[in-house]
Amino acid sequence: MTVPSALSTLDASRLTPNAPLAPFTTFQIGGPADWLYDATSADDLAAAITAARHGGLPWFVLGLGANVLIGDRGVRGLVIRNRAAAHTISPDGVLWSESGAVVQELVLETVRGGWSGLEHYIGIPSTVGGALWQNLHFLSPAPERERTMFISEVFADCDILSAEGERKTVDADYIRFGYDDTVFHHRRDVVLSARFRLTKDDPARLHRILQENLSWRGSRHPWLGIHPSAGSIFQKIEGVGAGRLIDQCGLKGFRVGDAQISQIHANIMVNLGRASAADVRALIAHAQQAVRERFGYELTPEIGFIGEF
Repeated sequence: MTVPSALSTLDASRLTPNAPLAPFTTFQIGGPADWLYDATSADDLAAAITAARHGGLPWFVLGLGANVLIGDRGVRGLVIRNRAAAHTISPDGVLWSESGAVVQELVLETVRGGWSGLEHYIGIPSTVGGALWQNLHFLSPAPERERTMFISEVFADCDILSAEGERKTVDADYIRFGYDDTVFHHRRDVVLSARFRLTKDDPARLHRILQENLSWRGSRHPWLGIHPSAGSIFQKIEGVGAGRLIDQCGLKGFRVGDAQISQIHANIMVNLGRASAADVRALIAHAQQAVRERFGYELTPEIGFIGEF
């Protein structure tokens, strides 16, 4: 394939035509991107987005590929795989990281250094950019688990490329953190890098939190390495629980093709090996209809549907 003129300024060695996207998602599902580009720094990421914008080429930034379902027919235009992962920790506990850094790797590094703030998010597949996009969250440490811990609690600021093409630093007021929601759901701004304020703590206590959280998640969530998934499929229904409603419809284990409602967690759908996006969409529709008919609730997907189905 001839490289579009809009992409001629990018490093050709990191630009791949007709690239399958399934290997780059936690669901292991998805057709090819017309063009896939590996962005290896914040500047590189900004340059790729700017090139696509100026050339009128559709574009999408892909992190670890969680919380998305990519269509079987793939994605038109340019998919930018965000691999910008440089990061530093200052002596006073300010973590600066490019947005493609993997949160789990940052968790392990900060815990080893005795820095608290990210340990709650062990085991959740996300980049820094994805964590801010979704306001990453998990329950507070055992035994209480009395409240939800949000990454916004340690957020300082971030550098973005705005929808208007401006690079600027923004704070929490701009981002408007909510539950599974931020400004990035509503504007085509892209996080380039971010800063977090961490605090000194006992590494032994932090390691205990890691172990407890991994154990808790492992008992309630299917293992990605065995049963790929996109995480929770439907938005939270306060006081009711989407997964509980699906479970009460007797749908744990129900499958369409190789897409199955998990036997462990009814709000998670897993890929048993060869599931297609069409299988998942049909399974989603079946769960929605069952819950609507039995309980009157409308289940709203929280995953992103990307590309052509």
